[in-house]
Amino acid sequence: MIDPSVQAKNRQPLNVVLVNYKTAVITKICLELLRESLHGRPATIWVVDNDSADASLDYLRSLDWIQLIERRAEAKEPGYIAHGRALDLVLEKIDADYLFLMHSDTLIYDASIFDLMLAASQKDPALFAAGCLEQINRGAVRSIWRLTSRFAKHYIRRVKKSLGLSSRAPKPPRELYLKSFFALWNAKLIKQHNLHFAMNDELPGYAAQAQMLALGYRTNALAPRRIFKYLEHIQSGTVAASGNYGQQHRRTKAYQRVLRKYLTNGHAGEPAMSSQ
Repeated sequence: MIDPSVQAKNRQPLNVVLVNYKTAVITKICLELLRESLHGRPATIWVVDNDSADASLDYLRSLDWIQLIERRAEAKEPGYIAHGRALDLVLEKIDADYLFLMHSDTLIYDASIFDLMLAASQKDPALFAAGCLEQINRGAVRSIWRLTSRFAKHYIRRVKKSLGLSSRAPKPPRELYLKSFFALWNAKLIKQHNLHFAMNDELPGYAAQAQMLALGYRTNALAPRRIFKYLEHIQSGTVAASGNYGQQHRRTKAYQRVLRKYLTNGHAGEPAMSSQ
């Protein structure tokens, strides 16, 4: 855990943003756990609803402790583009130096992770973002296997391409960019370079990270075994919550297991529909 003296020094007001789209139950669990873990610490919690028009929006409207932005999605707008544009709405509004990104399927156990990431970022002016390159903690054996298989696939696809054979484009053998399920961004620095989360039709933050790295700035990539001491992330939990996987899909089952755990512990039920 973080040194108490460092924690006290960095207990500044936080700015946290998450995006909601038709994930009523998991969004409620996420927000309840976040509020509990902060123990009354000053924080501005921004929630952008991406045109849900369902019970999740009714629930968010009932909260007086969040800053809710209701965004009207554009027609045929891919989900990752909508997510990036939602984050940019908050980036434009805040005056704070730092902004924490969260997904609604990220569940905070221990809010000292905020101070841990802030402390490292404030010490090094070359750091523009902090987070994790992986979305879950796979453990040593699975991580080695995944890295090995990624290397193999990368070079096999490169060979196929060079021979003129049909193949998917080779992915980088290693993860390059921090994931946005829980990440700290230096908002002041990003604005200074006129960058945004939604750029170049890429996943939110990827293009901005590429440009900042090219300018000589750095990221602070926390190891999965470290960051997941403080939180849990349901990989593709928002997709599973929206019913876009089959009932037997492994990620649907993982989502349902986590949901049962928190519902059993008294966190959140299905938000009631508004009477309006």
